[in-house]
Amino acid sequence: MGCSQSTSSGHAPKSASVGRRASVNPPMTKREIHQRIDCIDETRSAKFGGVSVRYAYLSQRGYYPDDAHKANQDSYAVTHDFADRKTDAFFGVFDGHGRDGDKCAHFVRDNFGPMLKKGVIKARVELARSQGEPVEGVELSKEKIQEVLLKAHTECNRSLHMSQRVDDSLSGTTSISVYLHGNRNRITISNVGDSRAVIGRVAGNSNNNNADNNNNNNNSDAGGATPPPTTSGALKAFALSRDQTPYRRDERVRIRKTGARILSLDQIEGLEPIDNGEAERDEKLEREGGEGDGELILGDEIDEGGDPPRVWSPHGDYPGTAFTRSFGDAIAEELGVISKPEMLMRELTPEDKIIVLASDGVFEFLTNQSVIDICAKFTDPLEACRAVVAESYELWLQYELRTDDITMICIFVDGVDRQLCSFVDGEIKGTPVTCEEENDDDLVDTSQRPVRKGLSVEKSRALMKLKTQYQIKDVTDDSEEDFDITSLYNEKTEEQKASIAEAIRASVVFQNITDAQRELIYKVMEPMEVKAGQWIIKQGTVGDRFYIVDEGSFEVRILAENEKDEAGDGGNRVHSYEGSRKNNSHPSFGELALMYSAPRAASIIAQTDGHLWALHRYAYKKITEEKLGARKDSEKILKKIDVFKSFTEEELSDLSAYLYETKYGKGDTIIKEGKVGDSVFIVLPGGSCESVRTGEDGTLAKSTLEINDFFGEEILKGGIESKYLSTVTAKSKSTFLTLQKSDVKRVMGSKQSKMA
Repeated sequence: MGCSQSTSSGHAPKSASVGRRASVNPPMTKREIHQRIDCIDETRSAKFGGVSVRYAYLSQRGYYPDDAHKANQDSYAVTHDFADRKTDAFFGVFDGHGRDGDKCAHFVRDNFGPMLKKGVIKARVELARSQGEPVEGVELSKEKIQEVLLKAHTECNRSLHMSQRVDDSLSGTTSISVYLHGNRNRITISNVGDSRAVIGRVAGNSNNNNADNNNNNNNSDAGGATPPPTTSGALKAFALSRDQTPYRRDERVRIRKTGARILSLDQIEGLEPIDNGEAERDEKLEREGGEGDGELILGDEIDEGGDPPRVWSPHGDYPGTAFTRSFGDAIAEELGVISKPEMLMRELTPEDKIIVLASDGVFEFLTNQSVIDICAKFTDPLEACRAVVAESYELWLQYELRTDDITMICIFVDGVDRQLCSFVDGEIKGTPVTCEEENDDDLVDTSQRPVRKGLSVEKSRALMKLKTQYQIKDVTDDSEEDFDITSLYNEKTEEQKASIAEAIRASVVFQNITDAQRELIYKVMEPMEVKAGQWIIKQGTVGDRFYIVDEGSFEVRILAENEKDEAGDGGNRVHSYEGSRKNNSHPSFGELALMYSAPRAASIIAQTDGHLWALHRYAYKKITEEKLGARKDSEKILKKIDVFKSFTEEELSDLSAYLYETKYGKGDTIIKEGKVGDSVFIVLPGGSCESVRTGEDGTLAKSTLEINDFFGEEILKGGIESKYLSTVTAKSKSTFLTLQKSDVKRVMGSKQSKMA
């Protein structure tokens, strides 16, 4: 039996802690930085029944200024020949939290798999006896597998509570796992907490409406990039699990029944108001069967500052968990934070290409689609792991004072035996055990907790302190008017454009740019040849450029608060950027300089000769501001929508600034009648859709939507649970200007009464 497990054992506890300080630690050596990474030596190939895969795993310990040598609290496990069958396998990622989080993650890693194995073998033996068949020939039903999984979760949690080696009173671990049944090409996903499972499928081959459509960035600009593990086109991300957090209304209602409070840290500290009517509204909507996740009204804004809603005791400010289910957490368990998993079984088909299991550190700043897009660039899942983990780590460094522990298992599905598939090309095929009804796709709602898009409160405060510490003045915009963007124009090869496109694909500040803007960005990217030892960025100085590493090695150094750089080396070495054309690896840094006139939070020093691409803030601002002029026509369209008819030109202009492009493939469902809505859509040139609305008498009214037509506007007239009145499906590959309801509320403030 093949078995792989994590070997290292850190995470600012997801259980809240109020003390926020910085301490001076000895600088880490480059060797120490690399020792923070635990991964498979090389990608492993395997065949489980009808499923051929290649997989890899990687775990990177986080960076914490006040504890540079904090243990990695993430863990993972991979087991071949699971439960005595060569056709089965088990994959799991465990994300610990609290003082003994690493011990909790290791305990579940070491005990959950064996408990599940024991339960599966016992269930098979019992089934074989009841049917008078040899145990080798029986297959457990979906219901029986999920029954065994639930029992294993319960037993493992009970054993963790009883362990004399681990104090789980205020510590625990989340868990995301996949049990692969190769004889029937099936997978069963079990989720406890806020780690996540995602699958990448060939675009246009799914009738499933669970795609991560809110974050649709299937850019196709990376001509020349490494081919993805499919030749059939782009991959679309589908969620295989739902985050169990207080962002979900059903979880809030369940948790509050124990008497627990759900508040953010700022609300606990009195910095934000408490909505005393939220609990009553949640219960009412839950009783009435209101659809949708019912995310918190302030969810996006709360999470913009890294301050999510948490679970608190009614008797004190503890435990402060940002999730609603976990192993361990004995005190939080009394408040409804339980180990009962949500499970999903689905059948793999030849259209399924990539499966990702990852801790929540990956998804703090990256969408499901971004993760699949990055993975699809590589032919080696280990390189895909390196790229996703590095991108996540770098985004943490840019937007936070620390980084989370980050762990990921990436599985490339190289082949699925269609003879074992019961659901092929929309038709049921003759297989006695597995059938379409056993797929649980519809149980998954892809709405997850909001993706972070801004600085945390702590990071903002730290930047302000840097301004004071270094006596820095903000750069004025006086020279911006005279800035000649054409002076930066330089032509790029298709290969260079592809490198730049891949580097900016997952970046927040580039997600809503148009194709024309992207081409301009290519043109104004400045080439920079650098020498070993050259300082690219100095901590405390005001930045004006964003950088992409084309080639070379660069280290990140940070001075602690009030620490002087007496050695002249930039302080503690916390990370390194490795750029390589050969490996198609192009990390980036300095993104905040495009948005803020703020001091650099770290120093970047070249360790080797290398090459960078640099984008000036003024060039970026001029390019992105052009979208307002290019979208003047959209203001005229917005004016036609009832709730906007009384808006002034200035208000319409402000509103149009929040329009962004989304793309859908032929056959994709954009909105669905009866579903809670959050966006309005305008059809751009080349797009074509069919709208179907059910009349009061039950008849269906169909219409075609073309360029400049809009739909979904009905959700602007109601509250947070307003539903779409029609189903709109793309008749061809279509692009839309999209306006989110939350942005309308944010921009229009005083106009809120018009939308009540």
